[in-house]
Amino acid sequence: MLTILSTVVVLSILILVHELGHFFAAKAVNIQVPRFSLGFGKALWGFRVGETEFVLSAIPLGGYVKMAGMEDDETAEALEGAGPAAEEVDPERTFDSKSLWARTLVISAGVIMNLLFAWLVFSAIAFFYGNQRVIETRVSVAGSQATPASPRLAGIPEGARLTAVGGRPVRDWDQVSDALLGAESPVELRFADAPAVTLTLPGTASARAEALAGLDVYRPPVIERVEAGTPARRAGLQPGDRVTAAGGAPVRSWQELVRAIQGNPGKPLPLVVQRGGQSLNLTVTPTATKETDLQGKRITIGRVGAANAGPAVVSEKVGLGSAVVRGAQATWGTAAFVGDILRRLVTGQISARNMGGLLSIGEASGETARLGFQVWLTFLASFSVNLAVLNLLPIPILDGGHLMFLAFEAVRGRPLSVEARIRLSQVGLVIVVALMLWANGNDVVRLVFNR
Repeated sequence: MLTILSTVVVLSILILVHELGHFFAAKAVNIQVPRFSLGFGKALWGFRVGETEFVLSAIPLGGYVKMAGMEDDETAEALEGAGPAAEEVDPERTFDSKSLWARTLVISAGVIMNLLFAWLVFSAIAFFYGNQRVIETRVSVAGSQATPASPRLAGIPEGARLTAVGGRPVRDWDQVSDALLGAESPVELRFADAPAVTLTLPGTASARAEALAGLDVYRPPVIERVEAGTPARRAGLQPGDRVTAAGGAPVRSWQELVRAIQGNPGKPLPLVVQRGGQSLNLTVTPTATKETDLQGKRITIGRVGAANAGPAVVSEKVGLGSAVVRGAQATWGTAAFVGDILRRLVTGQISARNMGGLLSIGEASGETARLGFQVWLTFLASFSVNLAVLNLLPIPILDGGHLMFLAFEAVRGRPLSVEARIRLSQVGLVIVVALMLWANGNDVVRLVFNR
């Protein structure tokens, strides 16, 4: 129930924000707006304010602002269903009668609103929750089956406490990350409890980030939560248990325990557990689960349904100005990340099987809601950026497609004919529907074959 409720709230908020952008921009340049709809299909409920009918429609997977004079927008018309008789249109208040800059503003406004909304939420998170720092510099390079540690990190001792990176002292994990990403290669790592290690890292930011993907903040192999009905519960594992060995090999970190569990899908895995001063021998059989790794390959890993508390975090008060700056940085960083993912999908660096649909959105929304309001807000802001970037794709029917039409008009000196826009919008609709079917099909495949 929480997953369904959270998903409905997330989608409703972000669709409303996006469509309000189009609506207010249209009103600002004096375009007639007969209808504002949340959802597609038959109108279930609505009210009228002035010339505009505000409705809630039957298919809650989007929305639209119907503007006078957008004859090429057949999609909304076809999905709108039966409605009231068409109102008389003022020819001076149609979309096509407005200047190029005004139409560009109206089309861009939905994306702009999603980005501004994300900026506001990210800024609010920074202001009300503060700057959260992971006060830990111990490192883990154990990785997992899905995210293997880079061979470049092989010399780093598991659980060692970093004190300096390239001569730069580090006192928390943010400083560790910043120092590693910005240091000149080769870089020397100094530890409080182990010999120094020298790493040779790539020069470009993206290649370096990928090389460092297997480096993680150390977490002790202590269980905080055991989910009901899972292999962990059936094996007798309890919150507070510290796992010291798995499959006969010593376990020094939570990451090593995860790697052992993931590497034994469907196989009994002997564990040595410390509980209340006693050493217990337990056996857990991880459930075999299929997953897509970072290279887009389908792999089978084990899961047991146990969770770790994670590293210690402290919050520092942030002023309003700093919060706004942090919000802008988070928005830009998220947009760049989404753009990079799209680039890697197009170039084949990431498999298209990684695409997810409504089920993936629902799972993420529900999981973040269970983790707390701050985590859920972060997901809401990130997903708002995601929608903004996706809407900019140059596919007719999306905002990016309409902007493409306007760019063509600016270069050509006259707009495409209504017939051409209708045909291209129909092609765009086919593309969008195909992508939705593919993404949701991936969800169904994962749901069916992962259980």
